[in-house]
Amino acid sequence: MTVEDLPEEVVSAVVADQASLHARRMMAALGLPLDTPGLADTPARLVAALRELTAGLREDPGRHLEVTFPPEAAKPGIIAVTDMPFISLCEHHLLPFVGTMTVAYLPAPGAPIVGLSKLARMAQGFAARPQVQERLGEQIVESLSTRADCLGAACHVTAEHFCMTLRGVKAAGARMTTLHLKGAFDHDPVIRDGFLRLHQT
Repeated sequence: MTVEDLPEEVVSAVVADQASLHARRMMAALGLPLDTPGLADTPARLVAALRELTAGLREDPGRHLEVTFPPEAAKPGIIAVTDMPFISLCEHHLLPFVGTMTVAYLPAPGAPIVGLSKLARMAQGFAARPQVQERLGEQIVESLSTRADCLGAACHVTAEHFCMTLRGVKAAGARMTTLHLKGAFDHDPVIRDGFLRLHQT
C-alpha cells in the first residue's frame, strides 16, 4: 500500500503529526519552554492554524465562479463586493497581512452573473495562501477574467502587513494599497472611474 492508497483524513493526520514534531523542534531551538501548560500543546495548535490559513493551497478558488444565475438586465453594470475583509500570510515571514478588498467585474451583455457570495469565496481562497499583496490582486482579476463571462475585472486591496508594523521598521498603522484592472476597467476611463468612486463614498 502506498500513500496514495490511504484515505485523505489519514494522510492529513500523519502530515499534521510530522509538522507538529518539526514545530516542537523549532520552538525548542528558540528556547521556548515547552514543558509549561500554556506551551505544551502549542506546536499542534501552530500547525492547525497554519493549515487553516493556507487552505487555499489545497483548492481551486476559481471554481466558485462556476455558480451562476441568469442575467437580470439587458445591459448590466458593474457588479462589486466592497469592503470585504480578508486575512493572508506574507510568504516572506509567515506573518499575517489583514485588510479589506473590493472585487468587481462587468458582465458581458446577456452573460450569466456570478453568485454574490462566490466572489467572496474566490477572493478568500486566493488569500488563504502564502502570498504577496500584489499577486493576490492579480490572481483575483485573472480568475474573474478567465472564468467568468465578463468584459473586465478589478480588485482594490488595502492591508496592514504585520511583517512591517510589528517587527523590522515597526511602522505602526501603515497600510499598503494595490489596484489591479483588466479589460474595460483598464481601457475605459468611465468604467474605471465608476470603480474608483466606490472607495470615495
